[in-house]
Amino acid sequence: MSGQKWVLQFCHGYDGPFLDCARQYAVLFKDTEYKVCTVYLTGAPSEEVIQGSTSDEVVFFNYRSKDIRGLKLAAIRDFKKLVASRDFAFCIAHRFKPIYIALLRSKLPVIGVHHAFGDYKRLSRRLFANVFKQRLRLLGVSNAVRDDMRACLPSFKPENIETLYNRIDVEAVQAEQVSREAAREFLNLPQDAWIVGNVGRLHPDKDQATLIKGFALALPTLPAGSLLAIMGSGRLEQSLKNLAVELGVADSVRFLGQVPNGRRYFKAFDLFALTSDHEPFGMVLLEAMAAGVPVIATDCGGAREVVSAPECLFPLAASAALAETLMLNYSRQQADQPSLLLFSDEKARETFFAWI
Repeated sequence: MSGQKWVLQFCHGYDGPFLDCARQYAVLFKDTEYKVCTVYLTGAPSEEVIQGSTSDEVVFFNYRSKDIRGLKLAAIRDFKKLVASRDFAFCIAHRFKPIYIALLRSKLPVIGVHHAFGDYKRLSRRLFANVFKQRLRLLGVSNAVRDDMRACLPSFKPENIETLYNRIDVEAVQAEQVSREAAREFLNLPQDAWIVGNVGRLHPDKDQATLIKGFALALPTLPAGSLLAIMGSGRLEQSLKNLAVELGVADSVRFLGQVPNGRRYFKAFDLFALTSDHEPFGMVLLEAMAAGVPVIATDCGGAREVVSAPECLFPLAASAALAETLMLNYSRQQADQPSLLLFSDEKARETFFAWI
């Protein structure tokens, strides 16, 4: 261990998209002088997570969410012990709790990564960040998240709050995506239909209600037999099904439920539509683009940074505008989309090391 440089990556947990977030930051240091130790504050030890973290070492603190409320004293002690175990150059901390612990119980420079809006709306968090601003730098997953933090923390130098886009391992994602025919067979979708896809929790933030309304308005002008396929589960499932019935399009809307590793099947779609309310970034857009599927999205949040063509954007919660966008784009090809290289590990590595 003597003389070896280490980076400490401190994650709240590995649920949902956050395992891939850990991978994204670990691979920044591939073929460099640094080794990466990734630590998960919550979540039980898992061999799958170890492999997915793409790190030199993975540590599980194995706390439950309720164990780390308040002062988080036990987690702080564990973190302090780990920091003392080797020569860490700096810490990359995802989300506020890991940032809080890393700053409070180490002297390391901390790069805080934020994946959502509003993390510094609370006065207590703003005060805390300002106390430690000499060794705290912040990254947002989009310019929209970056600008939200800059507005909340005006005393920070602008260059200390920057953007590092979410990204995908393009080749790995494409390698696991199955063919259009196989995807449709697996999802029980007809081979000859024109299909609009959507992936996400059935939650108000994802606004699938506007998607169904817009699809219903556009359906008479779309190819015969067109379908809307929604992949995901959530508390709004029944109300969304009821909406499809009310609008007379229940036979044209397929609720696919929760599909494990759903991005494998994105080639089943002819067009991908994201209707989210201020999505911080929108990883599903990159996954759809990797499958060669044209994408459209709401003109807000981080989505507009991925989908830059004006004809592929529509106002939030505007079902009539969404219908027009669907009609305009049903025959569009993928060629006019931004290059996925902008959202690749290679581009992120270049941006990150230029910044630090």
